[in-house]
Amino acid sequence: MNPDEQHMPKKLAQPDQKAIPLKQIQNRIYLIRGHKVMLDTDLAQLYGVETFNLNKAVKRNAGRFPVDFMFQLTKEEIGRLKFQIGMSKPAGRGGRRTLPYTFTEQGVAMLSSVLRSKRAVMVNIAIIRAFVQLREMLATHKDLARKLEELEKTLVKHDKQIKSVFRAIHELLKPGAPPKRRQIGFEGKK
Repeated sequence: MNPDEQHMPKKLAQPDQKAIPLKQIQNRIYLIRGHKVMLDTDLAQLYGVETFNLNKAVKRNAGRFPVDFMFQLTKEEIGRLKFQIGMSKPAGRGGRRTLPYTFTEQGVAMLSSVLRSKRAVMVNIAIIRAFVQLREMLATHKDLARKLEELEKTLVKHDKQIKSVFRAIHELLKPGAPPKRRQIGFEGKK
């Protein structure tokens, strides 16, 4: 091995990007409390672990998950989510007994240090890519919204001018007594 190759990093294995489609991940990202988050149940399913085990690993490493990385939903938020996405059975019928946790993009990134499997690394990469793609789409939409707003303002200004032209035309078309016409020519003495 030549000396230059010794200091070069080994080529990292690229995870199979087809394993988890980005659309499947993006459909599991929700806007709660002004944050884009993923539910613990969705993350557990993607990681291939039980939700209980995912939350247990997080609790063992609680210091790595401040409130801006992870928070627990309230009963009201769960009610809105159930209505929005059709979550599991109501309490008392074998459903969940604890309030779900949600993880922000930073919380999902931190999960890779808690769950150390190859699948966890692959899933984290896919999830981070999904968050980045959503952020780019939102930025594009904000730019389009700003341009549309500018166009609307321009049209409103021109709209006032167009309305005044139509008002004048309508005034001219209003039925009423014909205007008094002045006779052309000379009038003779009577």
